[in-house]
Amino acid sequence: MPYFTYNGYSCYYEEKGEGRPLLLLHGNSASSTMFYEIADQFALHYKVILIDFLGHGQSDRVEQFPADLWYDEARQVIAFLKQKNYKDVLLIGSSGGALAAINVALEAPELIDKVVADSFEGEVPLKEFTENVIKDREASKQDKDARMFYEYMHGSDWEGVVDNDTDAIVAHAKTIGYFFHKPLNTLKAKILMIGSKEDEFTSAVGKDFFAETYGGMIKKIGHGRYHIFEKGRHPACLSNRDEFFNISHKFFCSEA
Repeated sequence: MPYFTYNGYSCYYEEKGEGRPLLLLHGNSASSTMFYEIADQFALHYKVILIDFLGHGQSDRVEQFPADLWYDEARQVIAFLKQKNYKDVLLIGSSGGALAAINVALEAPELIDKVVADSFEGEVPLKEFTENVIKDREASKQDKDARMFYEYMHGSDWEGVVDNDTDAIVAHAKTIGYFFHKPLNTLKAKILMIGSKEDEFTSAVGKDFFAETYGGMIKKIGHGRYHIFEKGRHPACLSNRDEFFNISHKFFCSEA
């Protein structure tokens, strides 16, 4: 199995297909396994790259995740791209992976061409989520379907991964409170933001959460667009898989 090195640790990656490099970034408590079906669709047109962030999936485990998790994950991606000498890269990030993707584009604009950011909470943590994350995660660990998902993503030591992720979310909300280190108006990559009105993590705030949040971010960036699905759970890239593929593929192929 192929690995890249980050801060002395080994991180798993997988490549399939040919063409422009398209890197898919998984969300919190997940791994690259979440993308396997949609990755095959994209691999008909691109060189699809799947990675497991440090401490996830088939990558090395760590004692704890940093509080600035999504920035650190962006640093992992940049290290990978430089080790592989990839440029003009396309990125798809889902949920927490979208935060990492935007950070990559902000920190290493010379490497990234376009970003699809799916089902993420905006520039700052969603209070309604972070205040309840410990309780919700403990409940999920007792839920049969959630346990099966976690084990499918990470293997038998899934509980330590989930606990590390929960701790990082709480620490970030308490000590940092913002996701991006550079102003949004410095983002050079073309960007498409995607979400669903029925996303269970944001629908309690309001069905227009993504439209309002993404619209505000695009105004700060100075370019970009968004697409909001009427139906579908979190994340939109899985609950609206075929439509998500078509919209993203069209975006990657367009000049805009």
